[in-house]
Amino acid sequence: MGSEFTRMFELFISASLINNFVFTRFLGLCIFFGVSKKMETAAGMSVTFTAVMMISAALSWVIFNHVMVPLEITFLKIVVFIGIVAGFVQASDTIMRKVAPGLYYKLGIYLALISTNCIILAVPLINAGEHYSFLEGIAFGFGSGIGFAIALVLMASIREKLEIADVPAPFKGMPIAFVVTGLIALAFAGFSGLITL
Repeated sequence: MGSEFTRMFELFISASLINNFVFTRFLGLCIFFGVSKKMETAAGMSVTFTAVMMISAALSWVIFNHVMVPLEITFLKIVVFIGIVAGFVQASDTIMRKVAPGLYYKLGIYLALISTNCIILAVPLINAGEHYSFLEGIAFGFGSGIGFAIALVLMASIREKLEIADVPAPFKGMPIAFVVTGLIALAFAGFSGLITL
């Protein structure tokens, strides 16, 4: 039990910090740059993204291991995983529209883009490729979601300060956001090699 918990903890730390999808693999940048302008939208997207990632990782693992592997149709995994994610995104879209309409309208098109986001799709594909157990897959999905949330919150807090900072005209907007992202990515590179998986 102890070694299994250690393995899940390592997967969580690896996915959230060491191999952060945004800062070390450079995936999910469309939503990252689009939503990180304000802290409110970044926090809302973080919760939604993490929930969708964990649920889709769990359901994808079950379908892959108990349906696709026995039927020998693993070559369809990308299509099936996109379908699973799209279903959960549609559900979260409907729930958010009813529960938090203000946040729903602030997130706009980026909420719909979760269904084809490369991070959301990468998690079940890595789970299948690495043959993680169900609990390891959940830990990896949760760590990936928390890693994306860390990236969003860090960037949103910096970009809100940059709005009132004296940034040279050529760097205003997206150019300074790219510079800041590169600097944060360099900082995250310091975590590399902490855990070997």
